[in-house]
Amino acid sequence: MSIAEIKLKVNAFLLTNLRNRELPYDQDIFALGLVNSLFAMQLVNFVETEFGIKIEQEDLEIENFNTVNAIADLAYRKLGSAMKA
Repeated sequence: MSIAEIKLKVNAFLLTNLRNRELPYDQDIFALGLVNSLFAMQLVNFVETEFGIKIEQEDLEIENFNTVNAIADLAYRKLGSAMKA
């Protein structure tokens, strides 16, 4: 799966869950106040389920989840690691 495909899936999830608010891929959803702790956990669950990866404790940094680009980069890295294993 390409990083562009991952970004599209992440963006679609955010659009659905953030009241169809269109965001640039580099917009910080935490800084905008769009994310509470419950939604943050839903976002982690979405990434794990959608991409078939495991988010480890060390991955739970806000920098990995604050933008579409950051989420996609994390998923892409984890998918690459899973393929090498």
